[in-house]
This record gives sequence, C-alpha cells and structure tokens, in this order.
Amino acid sequence: MPPRKLSETPGNVAKPATISEVALLAGVSVGTASKALNGRGSLRAETRQRVLSAAEQLGFQPNRAAVTLNSGRTYTVGMITTDTIGRFSIPLMMGAEDALGAGEMSVFLCDARDDPIREQYYLRTLLSRRVDGIIVTGRRTQARPPIGAALPIPVVYAFISSADPHDCSVVPDEAGGARKAVEHLLATGRRRVAHITGPERHHSAAVRAATAVERLAEAGLDLVGVPMFGEWSEAWGRQAARMLLGANDPFDAVFCGSDQIARGVADALRAAGRRVPDDVALVGFDNWDVMALACQPPLTSVDMELEALGRTAADLLLAAINGEPSPGRHTRPCRLVIRDSTGFSPVRPSSGE
Repeated sequence: MPPRKLSETPGNVAKPATISEVALLAGVSVGTASKALNGRGSLRAETRQRVLSAAEQLGFQPNRAAVTLNSGRTYTVGMITTDTIGRFSIPLMMGAEDALGAGEMSVFLCDARDDPIREQYYLRTLLSRRVDGIIVTGRRTQARPPIGAALPIPVVYAFISSADPHDCSVVPDEAGGARKAVEHLLATGRRRVAHITGPERHHSAAVRAATAVERLAEAGLDLVGVPMFGEWSEAWGRQAARMLLGANDPFDAVFCGSDQIARGVADALRAAGRRVPDDVALVGFDNWDVMALACQPPLTSVDMELEALGRTAADLLLAAINGEPSPGRHTRPCRLVIRDSTGFSPVRPSSGE
C-alpha cells in the first residue's frame, strides 16, 4: 500500500495531516514531534529522523504562522550590501538562497549604496521586521566596522569582514588564489612575470601583489619591475601593458589583479604584435565570465567561488540562529580556471634532465 499523504474524513474528503498523526506514526509525543519538526530541543538523531520520515510519509505541511508564533522566528533573513552593481553581492545572494531555501527561509536584499545613513536605516527596518539574522556584504574584502553593537540577532559578514574579531566573517582566500595563479605560470615555464593590478590602497590589490612577489621569491625569481598599481579597468590594463612594452624589460607572463585589467592587457599586447599565450601568458582574477570569456583568447582566471561563499555564510548564520555561533574569520579557497590565455599543458622536464 502506498504511503498515505492526507487524512481522510467521511465522504472521502481529504484533509491535511496533523502533527498528532505524525507523532502517532513516529511513536513519540506531540511535543517531541514539534521539537523535531522545528529543529528545537535536544533530541537523539534517530528520534528526529523518525519524526521527519513520518512527516514526509504523511505529506505533513506545518502551519507557517503557527510555527512563527511558537518558535519566535520569522524565517526571514536580511542581506545588506554596498555593492551597487551587484557584481559580488548577486552571486553571494544566490548561494545564500540555495542554503536558506532548504530551510524555507526568505532573503530581503537591501542596497546601502556605501551610505552609512542608508545602511543604518535598513538595519533598523530589518530589525523591525524581526528577521532571524543578517548577512552583510559589499564589493571590497577589507575589514569594516561592525554594522551595529549588541544586536539581538546573529550577523555574518560575507566577502567583506568585520573589524571585530568576535564577529563571524567569511572571506575568500585571496592570497591562496594569487599563489595558484603564479604557480600555474611557473608550471607553464614562465620566469619573467609582471604584475598589473588595482589601486594600492585597495586591500585586494595589496594582498594579490604581495603574494605574487612572495611566491616568485620562493622560486628564486624577481617580479619584472615593481607591482603596477592603477585602476580596476580595461583602460588601465591597456596603459600599463604599453608601459611594460616600452620599458625594454623582457617579460613572458602577466598576472593581473582583475579580469578587467587582464582584458585590457590582452588588447594592448595584440595591438603590439605580441601573441597570447605564445609570447606572453596572461592570468586574471575574479573569473567574471563577461570579461574572461570575451577576452581574446579566453582568459585563465582565479575564481573566488562567490556562490559557495554565500552558502557558507548562510550555513554559519543558520547555525548561529540555532544557538551555535562560529565567531572569527573564516576563509574559503579560490579555484584557478585554466583557459587559452596560458595554454593547457605544463612544461615537463625532458628525459635528459
């Protein structure tokens, strides 16, 4: 006999299964069934699973209004961002929604537009809506002041981090990503690596440049010239590449601090008759498909795995909502995506070596 999805009443009129029926099928009390379904209380794993299985077998659907009243939760989460164009916050939100959707939670997205007054307005609005927690994000990875003091709900910082070490922050391992980029260039036989990146005051630019210099030094090599700091733009990439070409300091690879910069570099190299990757290998950072795939040739790039980072932030927030906070700075690894701009085959030692 197939599992029964609905209770039946006289006249064969189906009605939704009740929590009492779930409890009866699972062999537990109504109170225990309620705790298992709402994720509360200290229950044995097998007891909780038995209740969940019974609920699934009966097609039990909890009354959301009743759950909210009984648990004090609204099953909503706020996300406050300063990333106006959504370059970083949208993938983060997609990842967070993937994780939160499994718990049937909704996300309110608030764009503070780098305005502290607007940010505090949204914070007050979210608190008045009794959200269960807040994710704070933005377009820069450097630490920022906490969004508020002694807040009544958990807060997780994603992509950006909080300056308070007691807060929970999830950030990409940019240094690890930069190391992967340089190691890939070394593996393809490049030894004269230049670095073009964004503003020196920008945390990401500084971290990526310092790591490139450090990793090359470990291999007994120097960066070609000094790190070239400028803007996060194709125009700066073109300008910087022309400066490199005019310096008469040979180079066979360029590691760029962003895909936008790398695409500009590719344009300038092509205009100068330098072939990528034959003459110069090229690596970017961000794996922004709009730039990386449109680059000629398609660009090898470091992916910060923003959706995965958003899922991690949401998981940490859910744990904090359930009374299991994880304070401190959490890093997630970056991934190198190899495309035509560096070639695909690493240089291998000949049999005579």
